[in-house]
Amino acid sequence: MLTSPLDRSIRVLAIDDERAMLEFLETALQPAGCEVRTALSGARGRELFETWRPDVVLVDMLLPDADGLELLRRFKDLQPAAEVVVLTGHGTVAKAVEAMRAGAHSFIEKPVEPDALIALLASALEHRRLVGENRALKQQLEDRFQYGNVIGKSRKMLELLDLVKAVASSDANILIQGENGTGKELIADALHANSKRARGPFIKINCAALPKDLIESELFGYRKGAFTGAFADREGLLEAAEGGSLLLDEIGEMPAYLQTKLLRVLQDREYRPIGSDRVVRVDFRLICATNVDIDAALREGKLREDLYFRINTIALRVPPLRERVEDLPLLCEHFLAKYRRRHGRQVKGIVPAAYHLLMKHRWPGNVRELENAIERGVLVTKGAEVTVADLPEQVRGETPPAPAEFALPPGRTLAEIERMAIVQTLERTHWNKQEAAQTLGLYRPTLYSKLRKHGIQDPKQRRSGA
Repeated sequence: MLTSPLDRSIRVLAIDDERAMLEFLETALQPAGCEVRTALSGARGRELFETWRPDVVLVDMLLPDADGLELLRRFKDLQPAAEVVVLTGHGTVAKAVEAMRAGAHSFIEKPVEPDALIALLASALEHRRLVGENRALKQQLEDRFQYGNVIGKSRKMLELLDLVKAVASSDANILIQGENGTGKELIADALHANSKRARGPFIKINCAALPKDLIESELFGYRKGAFTGAFADREGLLEAAEGGSLLLDEIGEMPAYLQTKLLRVLQDREYRPIGSDRVVRVDFRLICATNVDIDAALREGKLREDLYFRINTIALRVPPLRERVEDLPLLCEHFLAKYRRRHGRQVKGIVPAAYHLLMKHRWPGNVRELENAIERGVLVTKGAEVTVADLPEQVRGETPPAPAEFALPPGRTLAEIERMAIVQTLERTHWNKQEAAQTLGLYRPTLYSKLRKHGIQDPKQRRSGA
């Protein structure tokens, strides 16, 4: 019996218009543990492929009713994981190249040696296994680096995403803190979408966008005639959020007396609309967001301390983009793909010079500013890559210093020049060591080693030490 390198039984579909060839393939493969089905035509081969779902297909290049390459392309469209081996009695280099480009695992000429065929199937199975592992690993990485529409692989973002995943399914009140443009609303979306209330409504209100005298009526609703302009009863957003989640964005902008009313709602889970004696019972999960300094807001009385402790069951801080520059490549690729699809543009990437400017920019507008920059680049570029000229003016304006600034000072040793270069780079990056290491083309541990070697210390560390 033929010795088989196959480590398990596999399904093999053989398609050939010669009955003798099919019988040979069955005889050669079945002792090796293969389950073989055969087809004398392309039509029968398609039918078996769609219903039986084989692991490997052996298909003749020339069939009476179909072209082998067309069948190959159809099979790969239907089941990309299936491995296809093309058989032919009239092999040419051009045909082999065409078959491989169409997705064939390999191309073999007749007559076929049984041992060679078994080895080929083993190779095809190994390729399929590796592709599957790569796909699973890619999905695992995507799951690790992305939660909802929140993307990041920096340490700070991974810690944030882990915390978001841990608390999403609970009903705990959440306070999200972060600068404008960091993605606080995306965090809120992820919390709701992965909560037990995901099928309920998600009501959002921006307290800074509404006049202060309208926030109360928006939140609590009102009865007809309660005030001038109240021509009909209106349901409040608290009631509209029943069974779901409520996001109060920029909670620090809510008037103090309304903060007192909101606190009472959170304690009693009931309230009365303006001008009404009807008691409305509510069940919602509260998510708050703010871009202000919480300590300053508490000191200045903009945020009531008792309300703060009620809404701050879980605090989530979204880091600014300048604190997670290692996420820039991931974000750039995400936004390129997003706007390539949306605008129908064939933009494949970003030229190195433009990429360098993106890495150097301080991003005061955070991820929102980066997204706008990439969308602009996709729209205005005339080629397949975003260039420096395609970036917004504020990003292009941060060009590297003129060469004269880096002129070698006379009479200095190489070690002294190296120290000066490191210090100047740290000063330009506001002592962001990750960014400085990238600018200098060093690994971060190497930079730390050079800091110790030259006795360079962060001014903040020197002050704290003193």
